[in-house]
Amino acid sequence: MLELLKLLQDGRFHSGEALGAHLGISRSAVWKQLQGLEAELGIGVFKVPGRGYRLSSPMVLLDAERLSRETALLQWPIFVETSVDSTNAEIFRRLDAGVKAPFVLLAERQMAGRGRRGRAWVSPFAENLYCSLVLRVDGGMSQVEALSLTVGLAVAKTLQDSGLGDVGLKWPNDVLCAGHKISGILLELAGDPADVCHVVIGIGINVNMMIDATIAIDQPWTSVRQCIGRMVDRNELAVRLLLQLRECLSRHWQGGFASLRDEWEALHAWRGRNVALTAGNNATLGTVVGVDERGAIRLSVEGVEHAFSGGELSLRLQHDS
Repeated sequence: MLELLKLLQDGRFHSGEALGAHLGISRSAVWKQLQGLEAELGIGVFKVPGRGYRLSSPMVLLDAERLSRETALLQWPIFVETSVDSTNAEIFRRLDAGVKAPFVLLAERQMAGRGRRGRAWVSPFAENLYCSLVLRVDGGMSQVEALSLTVGLAVAKTLQDSGLGDVGLKWPNDVLCAGHKISGILLELAGDPADVCHVVIGIGINVNMMIDATIAIDQPWTSVRQCIGRMVDRNELAVRLLLQLRECLSRHWQGGFASLRDEWEALHAWRGRNVALTAGNNATLGTVVGVDERGAIRLSVEGVEHAFSGGELSLRLQHDS
């Protein structure tokens, strides 16, 4: 089906005969694959007698060769899969199979995409960016302190470079556009947290997905396409993202999050807002002051400043909590 999709991605009409000749299959086999595109991948196909078949809207598939060529200086091998349960989970399987870090994995679709705290990440085929990068970390957990904030800054810069305005950061790992979520980050560790380990950096960016009543997301969201009013080449966005990640991560390894804090704060979307910080069933109400050099959120609670950090914390505006 993927080869058929590559032929159709230009959004033009193609006859069943021409498609079959190119693929070396019968017209009936072409028809079965077209049905598979709709049933398995949720891709709309228009069928017009006398003209043939075309996609309901054009798409640009991820191109591993192009991505590798345009990010060659990074020396991060890049793998592209049609469908995985989640890119982070696939990274862990490859590490277990002996694939050496660093490397990057992208997928056209996730069947069980994951966000923080066990939330699902909606991952339709060929519409968004589902990307994971794995890095070897020597020296223990201190190396990854506030790393999700550094990654969030790299994503925000990527979106700004792509023409988006009003990009903001929400502690600890969300990127917003005009106050709506456009990207999320999930960091997971494997190995000895006191010595040598691997950190898997999972990034989801809503790219070409449009508001649809059938898409069930439990918070206000947007996409790059909705923000700038046109379709986006996900390959181009992925290249920008990987280059920004390398730049921000290099600075993080050299100077810690402290070297990036001012830039993060300049995009801090909720500074000065009244929030509820929850951990399990407990909630702390306060006003956001900022983040400290270790990436902890600083809240003014009844006039006294406190710093909070931890993977299970959740931050919400008070009227949302």
